[in-house]
Amino acid sequence: MVAEPISTTKERQGTARSARQRVFSGIQPSGNFHLGNYLGAIRNWVRQQDEYDNFFCIVDLHALSLPITAEAMRSNILNLASVLLASGLTPEKSVIFVQSDVHEHAELCWLLNSVTQFGELRRMTQFKDKAGNNVEGISAALFDYPVLMAADIILYDANLVPVGEDQKQHLELTRDVATRFNQRYGETFVIPEPDIKETGARIMSLDDPTKKMSKSSANPASYIALSDTPDVIRKKIKRAVTDSGTEIRATPDKPALTNLLTIFSLVADEQIQVLEERYDGKGYGQFKSDLAEATVQAIQPIQERLAEFEAHPNEVRAILARGAAQARAVAAPKMAKVKSRMGLGSGA
Repeated sequence: MVAEPISTTKERQGTARSARQRVFSGIQPSGNFHLGNYLGAIRNWVRQQDEYDNFFCIVDLHALSLPITAEAMRSNILNLASVLLASGLTPEKSVIFVQSDVHEHAELCWLLNSVTQFGELRRMTQFKDKAGNNVEGISAALFDYPVLMAADIILYDANLVPVGEDQKQHLELTRDVATRFNQRYGETFVIPEPDIKETGARIMSLDDPTKKMSKSSANPASYIALSDTPDVIRKKIKRAVTDSGTEIRATPDKPALTNLLTIFSLVADEQIQVLEERYDGKGYGQFKSDLAEATVQAIQPIQERLAEFEAHPNEVRAILARGAAQARAVAAPKMAKVKSRMGLGSGA
């Protein structure tokens, strides 16, 4: 059921991988995962596994920027790992690990703080949005979140980072911090580039197409959870908001239909234009019914595999442990180089 571990031999990591660009991406273990997570990120990771040297990280340290119990953290980590594996990520093709199992992430974050400007962090849009009017009471971890993200990425000399538009500002900071470090201490880090998909990178809410689909929404009908039953999925799509008029078109003045057509296009692997032609003059009822069935069919195989992984949690833990060992094999020598460049340690 669970794939064999990825080889850790020099031969396996040699010629085939050295010629490929490296990709790093992190995802927070923060509860119930939804269709937007899958279509916007995980699905693309799965499809690109054969193209790149992949590092996929469950960023539990980032999750500490908001209050969470130890029990919830452990459960969320295991759940997310199972979702990633059920979706098609495999340790034969990618390094899959938990951030806190590789201490170099936190260590590099502290060192990068020395080349990060306070004003840069204060201008981060996501910090301002999440802090709101409670800046004095917000966690310092939320403020420093972008520096840890930078450490995550450049620790592995990632060439590409799959991000949505909402994370592009953080990646720009990563590039600035890495460049500043290289200028001060000599060429040390690769400067990463964003990998932003034109379609599906930002799946919107079913009840408000101006907002991103989010599992933290107070309205469960606004998102399709990967754990939703077929009947629940059908009901949610049936109730999804639409735009005025009857035409099923993806246009700027029809954000709700554009979102639903994007979802349909991705789950059914069909071009939006083809879908527009198929439902020309047919109305929203038939369109939504077919979209619901296509979504059910796309999610069902993931749910079946997820049940298998959830029934064998120790196998999931073993995959994460092997991934952490592989990640440390890259992170440890990189950190040794960083510390030497900075003159740190008794042997520097």
